[in-house]
Amino acid sequence: QVQLVESGGGLVQAGGSLRLSCAASGRTFSIYAMGWFRQAPGKEREFVSGILWKDDITYYADSVKGRFTISRDNAKNTVYLQMNRLIPEDTAVYYCAAWDDTNRGSPVYWGQGTQVTVSS
Repeated sequence: QVQLVESGGGLVQAGGSLRLSCAASGRTFSIYAMGWFRQAPGKEREFVSGILWKDDITYYADSVKGRFTISRDNAKNTVYLQMNRLIPEDTAVYYCAAWDDTNRGSPVYWGQGTQVTVSS
């Protein structure tokens, strides 16, 4: 099992920045990738960004390209999401996710979520 704990959410004005962190513990050696999803009220959960754990390969949703940057610190088993030029449409609960090396198709582990609210 892998446990994920997010931090860094909050309230910010449009145009501002926030950085989310997600610390992994447990069977971290089995992690294939980590990333972020978000879910806004009344909407389905959507992919935001992902990063492979052993390669410098990153993925972004079109809606956040050029504004968000994902990074990782393997020594700390932590992934970060730097969010710049935030807009009200970024308001959502952000969930950290981890893909397991034995099941790369979908995230297996999820964090509890952290609220990000962008005011106009």
